[in-house]
Amino acid sequence: MSIWKRDITLSEANRLMAGTMCEHLGMALTEIGADYLVGRLPVDERTRQYMGIIHGGASVVLAETLGSIGALLCCPPGLHVVGLDINANHLRAGHPPYVIGTARPLHLGASTMVWDIRITDAEGKLVCVSRLTCAVLEDR
Repeated sequence: MSIWKRDITLSEANRLMAGTMCEHLGMALTEIGADYLVGRLPVDERTRQYMGIIHGGASVVLAETLGSIGALLCCPPGLHVVGLDINANHLRAGHPPYVIGTARPLHLGASTMVWDIRITDAEGKLVCVSRLTCAVLEDR
């Protein structure tokens, strides 16, 4: 059973990133499951730090994007979300060519949502774990 309250295709979800930092960094959503989202971020000149590995900030951008889109899809029309807090633990270097993030909800409340985002490298090794808290607000 799906947790989503908005019906959206993968291509429609990817269009949400048009003209944003996400597009500039080459991020793409790759899967929308019944209770999770998956996205991919290249590790290249846009996202790596001087040692050639993924910049920690790029991992956080991926985590916040996946969690925020997931939270938005859990809101009925008339509501939207904004990030309140995000943390990230960088566990291993993320090497080219890319990293993959998977976001799953921990709490889907009426006023807040909390998402767990796990980022792995191309070999499936855990690179970063992140937790995002979003506020649920009424559209103006």
